[in-house]
Amino acid sequence: MAIDDKLPIAFGVVCILIVATTVHEIDEGYIGVYWRGGALLNSISNPGYQLKLPGITSVEQVQISLQTDKVLNIPCGTSSGVLLYFARIEVVNRLKKEYALETVRQYGVHYDKLWIFDKIHHEINQFCSSHTLREVAIEMFDQLDETLTAKLQEDCYKYAPGIEIISARVTKPSIPASIQRNYDSMEEAKAKLLVTTKHLNVVAKRAETEQLRAEVGARQVADVSRVTMETKLIEQRAQQEIDRIQDEINIARQRAFADADNYTKKRLAEANRLRFSDQYKRYETYLSYQNCSKLYFEETIEQIMFPTDD
Repeated sequence: MAIDDKLPIAFGVVCILIVATTVHEIDEGYIGVYWRGGALLNSISNPGYQLKLPGITSVEQVQISLQTDKVLNIPCGTSSGVLLYFARIEVVNRLKKEYALETVRQYGVHYDKLWIFDKIHHEINQFCSSHTLREVAIEMFDQLDETLTAKLQEDCYKYAPGIEIISARVTKPSIPASIQRNYDSMEEAKAKLLVTTKHLNVVAKRAETEQLRAEVGARQVADVSRVTMETKLIEQRAQQEIDRIQDEINIARQRAFADADNYTKKRLAEANRLRFSDQYKRYETYLSYQNCSKLYFEETIEQIMFPTDD
């Protein structure tokens, strides 16, 4: 094959290589940052196909969507000297787009190694070293997610404001087998004690309920008796009042009868007084003389028939 025939082929290969090294793709949720001669450029690119100078400019994709960093097998020494291991800690975070270029310039593309991976090791060791095994594994474990999130975000706000910590999820630490057995025995004894205590509380509550029921029953009986006695007393008082009123009515009736009889007798006496005058007496005397067949006189007829007033 002649040289003239190979030139188009070589030219095509060179063009393909130039296009392949010039055109690059930025994924959704990422931005492109560029270096030229080892210096970070001030421009970024958005998702899609982008261009760069081949052989001179290099590109890296930096994620700006939500991401979950998983830190595995974190050792933790408690204040009591027991070594624990957290199997996994997950940190949900996001790099703010407006701070992405500055964050990469100061801490590199793998900024999360410094501010998340290494920071988690530090904060976990700080937490464990100031607390006992029981506090770390049981009493304060429910607060560890919030505590770790706050600690990570505090330093990021101060030194790397482009990193936003959304949340942290901490798995239960693994405890040495010998200590775990002791804890299991303690928890079993505690569970038995709790069951016994609850049983005693139920028995005491049942006895208290029975006592309250008895007191309520006795109180009800006493209330019924009191109401019954009050009702009888009210009835007796009402009957006494009725009898008093009836006696007053009878007395008033008797007094009225007596007054009427007295009045009648007074009127009759007055009538009799007016009726039996001297003239009437003489008249009746004359009438009685007429019915008598014999008359006896000791004085003169004139004195008998016509007595004179001395």
